[in-house]
Amino acid sequence: MTHLPAPRRRRFALAASVLAAALLLSGCASGTDPAPSGDAAKPVSGGTLTFGRVAAVNNLDLNQQITANNAFAIDKIFEPLVSFDENGKIIPWLADYTVSDDGLSYVFKLRDGLKFSNGKAVTPKDVDFSLSRHLEVEGPLPLSAPIESIAETGEHEVTITLSEKYTPFLSELAGFSNGIFPADFGGKSEKEFFKNPIGTGPFVVDKWDPNGDISFVRNTHYWQKGKPYLDGLVYKFIADDTQLQQQLAAGQIDAIDTVPAANAAAVDSAANTVLSKTESWSTEQVFFNTQRKEFADEHVRRAIAHALDRKGITAATSFDTAEVANVLLPPSILYSANDEKGIALSYDISAAKKELAASAFPNGFTITLLLASGNSQRAQIAQIVQESLAKIGITVKIEQLDIAVFRERFFAYDFDFMLNSGQSDAPDPNGFITFQADPDGFSKSYWTHYSNDEVTKLMLEGRTTPDGPEREAIYLKIQQILADQVPYIPLFFPSNLKATTDKVHDFVVLPNGSVRFQDAWLDAKK
Repeated sequence: MTHLPAPRRRRFALAASVLAAALLLSGCASGTDPAPSGDAAKPVSGGTLTFGRVAAVNNLDLNQQITANNAFAIDKIFEPLVSFDENGKIIPWLADYTVSDDGLSYVFKLRDGLKFSNGKAVTPKDVDFSLSRHLEVEGPLPLSAPIESIAETGEHEVTITLSEKYTPFLSELAGFSNGIFPADFGGKSEKEFFKNPIGTGPFVVDKWDPNGDISFVRNTHYWQKGKPYLDGLVYKFIADDTQLQQQLAAGQIDAIDTVPAANAAAVDSAANTVLSKTESWSTEQVFFNTQRKEFADEHVRRAIAHALDRKGITAATSFDTAEVANVLLPPSILYSANDEKGIALSYDISAAKKELAASAFPNGFTITLLLASGNSQRAQIAQIVQESLAKIGITVKIEQLDIAVFRERFFAYDFDFMLNSGQSDAPDPNGFITFQADPDGFSKSYWTHYSNDEVTKLMLEGRTTPDGPEREAIYLKIQQILADQVPYIPLFFPSNLKATTDKVHDFVVLPNGSVRFQDAWLDAKK
């Protein structure tokens, strides 16, 4: 069996503060029981867990979605052939697998007795149909591997053959958008199927308001014996992260998807709540729309990068829960160059003024910074960006929009520059780089329209080069070019900050920010 190497891990450079000590001592790492005690350490079945989230689930078509609000509901219903654990290691999931010596053929053997939530067996035909549909649809997270054929080579076996080596194939296959569903949509139309979908995941949709809450019930045919422990799971839509915390503290909900960094210490120290803090595959960034004349000018982008004190922004807004970003790739992603010296443009107001003087806008300009409302951390970052750029003659107007409208605006390239985060769905660097630097991809370099022929060439080489020093050098070069040309400014690598009440156990957070609820259980005594 062949596996991708685990991502190179680096420790967070957390300050030796009381908060950091408290977090470490609390033992809130992913996959650990936050509050084991006596009989409570043994999982029990039953109950419904209510999970507060800041965005509603509005679409369950796994091949057409990209945002976390939908993805982390989709992955409760559908599952891929392979997945990754809480450390980012690729692992067999619905199937075990072998890879041919030439790296072109992948043989997947489905688990014995594997069934969909309707009780029907999962067959190679279902796998072929699901992956072929994804190839046909493409979608925002396309199956980009050069797949030559998908063949049913046994009663429980599928062989996927590539036309050329593709190093990130298994990592790509592990994404939520490659989940398996019944062939021909189980006899329904696509529209009907995705209103009440059938998959192999631990939960099945019970009730769903696309503008509000979605509730699930346990899949009684789930392949992990005895799981999920929960009878039900509710995603409760609460648009403001502060309200999330208040309802958690009051015991009105059992867990929350987002803890504002400013409140992490309070959540951690409260008697009835437990903070979960884990490494993420996310990078908080400033994104430039390079179709705007001001941001088409590389000198302007470099001036802004020099004018922003990333270390200060990280300290002021993350409260020791994040690591300063020097490059695009988080340290938890393979080949991150964050520890390399001299890559990022330094905080230097004098250098910022020189860059602006060399631009087509030496006297500055007025521009609008777009961000979603309801995120207190980004609101604070926006204020700092506004104050920082005023020092070099750039006037920033701040526009906060409801998250749905915010997404509509940047998906339509209707913004000057914005605050947002980049998020990988798998541990291989190809996914992150492709989404943020491919001018021909779905997102057009994360809606920046940035294009660089050398980056594109290196990106393609990175997909076919075997893991090792040569591949690492490719991604180091890409990260250096992006740091020099600044289509976006990585600010910091946030932790996954989530929280539960003390009656929730085995709350397993993955590095992509999703939660594996099949392991979670509720202590009825709390």
